[in-house]
Amino acid sequence: MRTRGRALGRVVLALASALVLFVTGYGWHAYENLSNGLTKSDALAGTASGSTNGDTNILVMGLDSRLDQNGNPLPRDVLAQLHAGDSSDGGYNTNVLMLLHVPGNGDRAQAISIPRDDYVKLPGSPDGVSKQKIKQGYGLAKDAKERALRAAGVTDQSTLEQQGREAGRKEAVQAVQNFLGGVSIDHFVEVTLVGFYDLARALGSITVCLAGPTQDSYSGAKFVKGHQQLGAAQALAFVRQRRDYVHPDLNFTDLDRERRQQAFLSSAAYQLRSAGTFTNPERLNALINVATKDVVIDSGFDLLGFLQQSRGLLSGNITFTTLPVKEFSKVDGQDVNLVDLDQVRATVRALINPDDANPPAGDTAGAKLPAATLDVVNAAGKDGLASKLEKQLAALGLTEGTASTEHRLRHESTVSYAPDARDAATALATALGGLPVQADPTLASGHERVVVGTDFSPPASLNGPAGGTDGSGPPDAAPPAVAASSISGGGIPCVK
Repeated sequence: MRTRGRALGRVVLALASALVLFVTGYGWHAYENLSNGLTKSDALAGTASGSTNGDTNILVMGLDSRLDQNGNPLPRDVLAQLHAGDSSDGGYNTNVLMLLHVPGNGDRAQAISIPRDDYVKLPGSPDGVSKQKIKQGYGLAKDAKERALRAAGVTDQSTLEQQGREAGRKEAVQAVQNFLGGVSIDHFVEVTLVGFYDLARALGSITVCLAGPTQDSYSGAKFVKGHQQLGAAQALAFVRQRRDYVHPDLNFTDLDRERRQQAFLSSAAYQLRSAGTFTNPERLNALINVATKDVVIDSGFDLLGFLQQSRGLLSGNITFTTLPVKEFSKVDGQDVNLVDLDQVRATVRALINPDDANPPAGDTAGAKLPAATLDVVNAAGKDGLASKLEKQLAALGLTEGTASTEHRLRHESTVSYAPDARDAATALATALGGLPVQADPTLASGHERVVVGTDFSPPASLNGPAGGTDGSGPPDAAPPAVAASSISGGGIPCVK
């Protein structure tokens, strides 16, 4: 069993708020109250949607913070119910990250859970950190933004909090897009820890199912085998539990908590449908109040259009999947998940586009890239890297430009492009493992430039068996520690 430091009691709330508060329907007559009351974010402003055929990708983020939307500590009585320490605990980790993919043609939706401890590259290296657990990108970017604002003379705490969170949201979205191989994120939903508590109270009792008895004094979990109804405090314990010293044979990991979150969402949606919640004004208003108090969405999110598109979710037309982990390890004394990027991206691609015959993102074997002239700058300190990469990519349809060496090492690899080469650069960045992309008006027409930093890890198709991982060692060094696993919506699934 993997033990972890005092991380919070884990926000299933984001998932719950996105899928239960939105996806379950919310009563069409209540749409206006919901839409007008939600907090809106401009973190996605200026980004173009890459989804096609009417598909929608929504990133659900659950923050570990014990603070409210304005950065104020939660009331003591609420913290006591959360079993999650005080306002100094938790920070701004995104302990829940889930990509909700809703096909435009009404096919089965996919909710893809990204384990919070997956060790990944962080775009822009916030606070000077180029690789870290994916959950920490939000907090690092928030801190970096606040430092910059204070250095510029900003002292208003509300301004620091709001602009810091906007930077955190942007970082989290970009980190997930890069990690999943360029999957476009059209919208996002964010909720803090107290949101789940409020949601559980609004829902009343929730029926869950466990494969066997389990208990954990840390989260307050104490459950019997089989179906049982949980109140708000017990529901918190159910989704937070990640250890059991009474039944060590259960061998809990953080991935089991992901499955608990998924099971809670499936059960809550099922019960809301069967209990007639959406014809009960009192219960419906309670749910709306939770959403308007605890949920943040991007300003471009058309809730009405999304609700109309996602009606199939009401009947349980959704599958919850947890992404695979190659192995559990330690980096700088921290427990992390090492992953095989090719395996992760192939899994995601198969879930959201199963009929696509193209190779998975990150696998460029046999795939031609859009025409452009490529310049490569070697800033990784490895001899011959620029010219080698030029030739490898020329075989995929690019025109060789200039290969050069920069003697100042850079920690982050990037792709930049001339104004007329954006699409080509985006395709190239995806093929190279989801590198950050930026415009550069100084580049000649039709040119794109790759700066290879010390973090560069070539995909397996370019670099043989040594590429394709975001951890250490080749992807086939050991069998996957935990393969992808799925739960189907529409009922009350039994979990560990």
